[in-house]
Amino acid sequence: LPAARATVALCARGAPVPSAADQALHAHVAITDRALIAAAVAQVIARWGRIDILVNAAGVGAAGTVLDNDEAEWLKVYDINVMGTVRVLQAGLPRVSAAQPAAVVNVGSAVATTGFPNRALYTATKGAIDALTRAMAADHLKDGVRFNSVCPGTTETPWVDRLLSAATDPVHERANLAARQPHGRLVQPEEVAEAIVYLANPLAGSTNGVTLSIDAGISSVSVSRSIPRPAGLTQHFCRPPAAGATPSGVRGRCFVMS
Repeated sequence: LPAARATVALCARGAPVPSAADQALHAHVAITDRALIAAAVAQVIARWGRIDILVNAAGVGAAGTVLDNDEAEWLKVYDINVMGTVRVLQAGLPRVSAAQPAAVVNVGSAVATTGFPNRALYTATKGAIDALTRAMAADHLKDGVRFNSVCPGTTETPWVDRLLSAATDPVHERANLAARQPHGRLVQPEEVAEAIVYLANPLAGSTNGVTLSIDAGISSVSVSRSIPRPAGLTQHFCRPPAAGATPSGVRGRCFVMS
């Protein structure tokens, strides 16, 4: 978002201390704490006066079948993944609605649209986010606010790194995980970020209530993993803009939960 000329407030647990050249607002927020969320929204309004874009990216993972996670784990993950998003929306949406056009982008998962084994709890929470996104798209279109979600496939994240690190042979497990993806690698965070930028852009003003899959086709096409991939595909999935190039604009004040 900063590369697309948006001014960003990054609200997260252990938010980094900004450097002198950093124009973003950094706030420490626990997604389960309404008071901290409200304080972060107030900080943004005090500094910039409005919120044009709201991104809900905070969440935790969970592995196992419906029998493997006890009730306490179900309540914990729901409290973070679903109620955390609800808390942010309840605190921030009145401010977002005041800025038109405005956009909300929720981060879901490919598990919400495709049956993944051993992900029952995580799937239930991300399915809830997907459904909530469509419901709010219907409720708030009249307010000038668009709601969309991105649903990434298996992405290179700290949670995935922790799962792989716990394996007997992490290198072998990572290779197996990559081989199960249609394009032979994990989704990269930059790819998810670009999808969020597109949905947040006012030029996507007719895109509302959409689930944008970033999963190389897992949820939409039948792809044989044995099909040879073009040489260099895994090395050149994300290229920086050419020198002097100007990215398409997403101008405004953004509130990002991660």
